[in-house]
Amino acid sequence: MDGDYVIGGVFSIHTYKHIGMHNYTTIPEPQRCTGRIDSRKLRFSRAMVFTIEEINNSTELLQGIKLGYQIHDSCGSVPLSMQVTFQLSNGLDPVIFTSNNCSHSGMVMAIVGESSSTRSISMSRVIGSFNIAQVSHFATCACLSDKQQYPSFFRTIPSDQFQAGALAKLVKHFGWTWIGAVRSDSDYGNNGMASFLDAARKEGICVEYSESFYRTHPRSRIQRVADVIRRSTALVVVAFATSTEMRILFEELSLQPFPPRQWIGSESWVTNQKMLKFSFCAGAIGFGTEQSVIPGLREFLLDLSPTKVAASPVLTEFWEDAFNCRLEKNAAIGDSVCDGAEDIQTLQSPYTDTSQLRITNMVYKAVYAIAHAIHNAVCQDTNSTAQCDKFTRIEPKQVLTQLKKVNFSRNGYDVSFDANGDPVARYELVNWQKSESGSIEMVTVGHYDASLPGGQEFHINRNLTWLEGGTQVPVSVCSDSCPPGTRKVLQKGKPICCYDCIPCPEEEISNATDSPDCFPCPKEFWPNEERNTCFPKPVEFLSFDEVLGIILAAFSVGGACLAIVTAAVFFRHRTSPIVRANNSELSFLLLFSLTLCFLCSLTFIGSPSDWSCRLRHTAFGITFVLCIACVLGKTIVVLMAFRATLPGSNVMKWFGPPQQRMTVVSFTFIQVLICAIWLGLSPPFPMKNLTIYKERIILECALGSAIGFWVVLGYIGLLAVFCFVLAVLARKLPDNFNEAKLITFSMLIFCAVWITFIPAYVSSPGKFTVAVEIFAILASSFGLILCIFAPKCYIILFKPEKNTKKHLMNKNQS
Repeated sequence: MDGDYVIGGVFSIHTYKHIGMHNYTTIPEPQRCTGRIDSRKLRFSRAMVFTIEEINNSTELLQGIKLGYQIHDSCGSVPLSMQVTFQLSNGLDPVIFTSNNCSHSGMVMAIVGESSSTRSISMSRVIGSFNIAQVSHFATCACLSDKQQYPSFFRTIPSDQFQAGALAKLVKHFGWTWIGAVRSDSDYGNNGMASFLDAARKEGICVEYSESFYRTHPRSRIQRVADVIRRSTALVVVAFATSTEMRILFEELSLQPFPPRQWIGSESWVTNQKMLKFSFCAGAIGFGTEQSVIPGLREFLLDLSPTKVAASPVLTEFWEDAFNCRLEKNAAIGDSVCDGAEDIQTLQSPYTDTSQLRITNMVYKAVYAIAHAIHNAVCQDTNSTAQCDKFTRIEPKQVLTQLKKVNFSRNGYDVSFDANGDPVARYELVNWQKSESGSIEMVTVGHYDASLPGGQEFHINRNLTWLEGGTQVPVSVCSDSCPPGTRKVLQKGKPICCYDCIPCPEEEISNATDSPDCFPCPKEFWPNEERNTCFPKPVEFLSFDEVLGIILAAFSVGGACLAIVTAAVFFRHRTSPIVRANNSELSFLLLFSLTLCFLCSLTFIGSPSDWSCRLRHTAFGITFVLCIACVLGKTIVVLMAFRATLPGSNVMKWFGPPQQRMTVVSFTFIQVLICAIWLGLSPPFPMKNLTIYKERIILECALGSAIGFWVVLGYIGLLAVFCFVLAVLARKLPDNFNEAKLITFSMLIFCAVWITFIPAYVSSPGKFTVAVEIFAILASSFGLILCIFAPKCYIILFKPEKNTKKHLMNKNQS
C-alpha cells in the first residue's frame, strides 16, 4: 500500500525456499518460497497492516499523513532476506517530484522485522550502512545489542541476555543442578545458549550435554540428538531453539518411547500454540513476552472476503490450504472449488487464535514506535495539537535519530529503547498444563521483571504442573545432596555437580547441606556422633560424687579418725611406761600432723578453684614436713638416749624437750618458707586441660611453677631419707621399746610409696593424677601410723602386762 511515508516489513511467512538447479548455462530462475504457510507469521504480517491502518485513522498520531507499507516474505532464508532488504533499501518505484505534489512512496523510512536473529543480523549489516532503522519483533540474540556492529537495530522483544539469565535463575530456583541443553544451530540458539550456560555456571549448575541442530540438517543428526536425550541421566532439558527446530526434534522423539523429561523452553517455542500438540511435553515451563489485548485485531483478521483473498497471492494460498479447496481462478480439473460458503469464523488456526497475543503485540509496538519517530520528525507540537506536513522531506537517518528518543504507552504497555536499542525486559512465566478435557493449554504462572532490584525480579503466583502431570518438583541432580556431617569431594573427571559425600574427620563438623569443607569445633567443644554440631565437652575432675572420690574421701576421714583415736588412747594412758618412754610430746605432735595429712587429701577432691589449688599442695607439703620432722625428732631421741647411758655422757642435755621442739619448728619453717616463695612468685591455679583427651576437658590444678612443686616434694624426700638412715643406724640398739625398728619400717614404706609415686604421677592421665597423689598421701600416712603406733596401742590395750617399767628395762630377759 502506497503512502506519504512507507514502512517496510519482512516476515518468514513460508518456512522454506525453493532450491533451483543451477546448470550455469541458463539464467537462474527467480528465488521463490515453498512449503506450507506459517499461519502464525501470516498473523504477524496482517497485524502490521492492521496497525498501519489504525494509525492512519488516528487523530492523535500523524494527523493528515498516510503511512504506506511494503511487506515481503523471506521464506526463512538468509539469501531471500538479503534480496528483500536490498529491494526495501533501493525502492521499487522511481521517485517523481512534480510541483508541490510530490511522493516519497519509494523510500522506506524504517523496517519491521525480521523474525529470526540470523536473518536480522544479515539485514542489519546492510541497512545499517544506509542509516535505515530496523525494529525487530522477534530477534532476541544478545549479539544484536552491539551498537558498533548494528547501529540501526532496535527491537521490541527483550534480548536473550535477559532471558538466559532468567532461565538460569529459574533452574536454580527449583534446585536443578544437572541438566541437558539443546539449541538451534543458528545465531539465536548459539548465542542464547552461550549466555545461558555462562549464567548457569555462575549459579552452580552443571550441563551433562549440549547439542545443536538445524532444520536443514540430515535426519541422522536429529536422531543423534534425540538418542543423547534418551540416554541421558539429566531429568531437565533446557531448549534454546526456534519452534521449527523443536517441532522437528519432538517429532523424532515421539517415534520411540523414552523416559519423561522436564522441558525448559525459550520464548521462541514455549509460547507457540502449535507446539502444544506434543502431549509428552506436558509440564514444560519457560518465559514468554508479555501478552496483550489489541482491540479490533481479531475482527480485522477475520474480515477476509473472497475479493480480498483473491487480490493477495499469500492470502489465496492460506485460504486454499485452510479450507482444502481452490479458488476458481486457480482451480484445475478435478480440484475442489471454493464455493464461497467457507466461514473463517469457524477456522481453528494460529492465524485466528488471538488468545495469546505475545509476538503479535511486539509487531504492534514496533509499528507504533516507527510511527512515533516519523511523527516527531515531521510534526510540530503546538499547545494540545500537532501540525504535520506530509510534504516534509525526511531521510531515514532522521527517523533513526528520533527512534532512539521515543517513549510512549500503548494498551497499558510502555515502549522505549535503551542505549543498545533494547526494551525493558519483562517476561511471563508460562507452564504447559493439562486441562480437564485432556488437552494441553498454556497458563501464566509468574512474572519476571529485570528492572526490579536483584533478588526481586522473579515471582511465581500460581501452582505449576510438572512432567507427567505431577505436582511435586522433579529432582535432577548428578549427586544427591551431602547431608550435614559430610563434605563434598569432586569425582575425578566429572563436573563440579558430581561428587561423593565423605564423613567429616573426627574433630570436625559441617552443619550445612552440600558443605565443601568441614571445620573444627571450638577448643572447648566436641562433635556429636553425626558430626553436624558441636556440643560442650564434658568437664572431668575427681569429685565427691563418683565412686573413686567417695572411697578416697572415706579412707582420708577414716585415717584422720584413726589418728585421733590413737591420740585418745595415748592420752588416756599418758602416764604408762610405754607412752612416757617414747617421748609423748613428739608422739602427740606426730599424731596431730598425721591427722592433718589425712585431712589435706580432701582438698584434692572436688572442682579445683584458686584457693583449693593453693591450699592442697602447700598444706600437703607443710603437714608432711611436720610429720617427718616429728619422726626425725623421735629417731634422734632414741640415738641420744642410748648415748646418754654411757658413763660420763652429757648428750641428753643438748637434745632435751626445748631442742626437740626447736628442731621440729626449724624443719617445718623451711618448708613454710619454700611454700611462701612458691605462692608469691608463681602459685598453682585451676586450668582446663584440653590436650590429654580430645573429647573431654580435664579440670585440674596447674603447678604454676614446677620447680616450686618439686622443691617442696624434694625437701620432704630429703628429710625422709635422712630419717630413714638414722632409723637404720639405731635399729639394733638394745632396748625393748626401741622405736628405731618401727621408724625404719615406716620410713621404708614412706620412701617406697613416694619413689613409685613419681613415675605414676607423671604418667597418670587426667583425674587419675590427683587420685595417685591422694593415694600416695594416704598410703604413706597409714604406713607411719600403723608402723609406729599400732604395736604400742596393741600392748596398751591387749598386753597391759608388758606395759611396765620392768619390762621396759628388759629385766626379765637373761
